[in-house]
Amino acid sequence: MAEATVRPAEPSDAAGIAGIQLATWRAAYTGLLPAEVLDGLDADEAAATWLHTIEQGPARVFVAFEGQWCVGFCAAGLAPQDDSADANGVPVPDAERVALVSTLLVEPRWGRRGHGGRLLATAGSAMLAAGLARGITWVAEADKASLGFWERAGWVVDGTVRTLDAGGTPLREVRLTGTLRFELED
Repeated sequence: MAEATVRPAEPSDAAGIAGIQLATWRAAYTGLLPAEVLDGLDADEAAATWLHTIEQGPARVFVAFEGQWCVGFCAAGLAPQDDSADANGVPVPDAERVALVSTLLVEPRWGRRGHGGRLLATAGSAMLAAGLARGITWVAEADKASLGFWERAGWVVDGTVRTLDAGGTPLREVRLTGTLRFELED
């Protein structure tokens, strides 16, 4: 394997991040999202959104490389209180110290090579340095691969669920929570 690295995203990475997002969603979410939602994804619109996030936040974005190839990315930042609240919508006592990992994607052809773990460890370190203490993420309940990744990282389903409207189809997500400190294995 070529050298694997992770670094903060730069504005010039936005189009590559959008490409990874679209390719990964179209490969991994077929069956979870309606075909018209996946077919309607727009690369230019996604790139503009990622450029805005890289330049202005609110999340920090990190990119993973294998050699010269950008293979994945992660976005994380302070969790909005709606995301970290308990199942009844009541803010949690540590709401000001909860990070939301809003996106962590590795293009499928580059999967199972440690890129997801390196992205999560880098984002976790950055969130700890920003004064955050623990993390949360939302995962489609039917996405067994992603659930397995988060569970291997030591995160647990905390019992909170939400249902999103995915192009007229309900998409049930579960919330996971865990540490922001990770020990990577060689």
